Amino acid sequence: QVQLVESGGGLVQAGGSLRLSCTVSGSIFSIDNMGWYRQAPGKQRELVAHISSLGRTNYADSMKGRSTIFRDNAKNTVYLQMISLKPEDTAIYYCNRYPRNYDWGQGTQVTVSS
Repeated sequence: QVQLVESGGGLVQAGGSLRLSCTVSGSIFSIDNMGWYRQAPGKQRELVAHISSLGRTNYADSMKGRSTIFRDNAKNTVYLQMISLKPEDTAIYYCNRYPRNYDWGQGTQVTVSS
């Protein structure tokens, strides 16, 4: 069974930065494309960024230029570095295989205050 454990969220002021981590177990991590998603209150979950097994990255327009997704296959971990955070970035952030998802983890809460 695949387990996804996200961490690194928190409360930050607008303009601040955070680095999220997601450690994956139970899968062959190195061959999976991985994504970071987020779900704000009252909204659908959306894809923020994804990274291929070979390291090719792609970002949603909302996070382009303000985030970097990267991975460490030796640690079965995918990261999302976010800068210049805005209140509208407030959401629960999840990682998952992209595009075919595993069961979702608990996510990590990111709250950006104005």
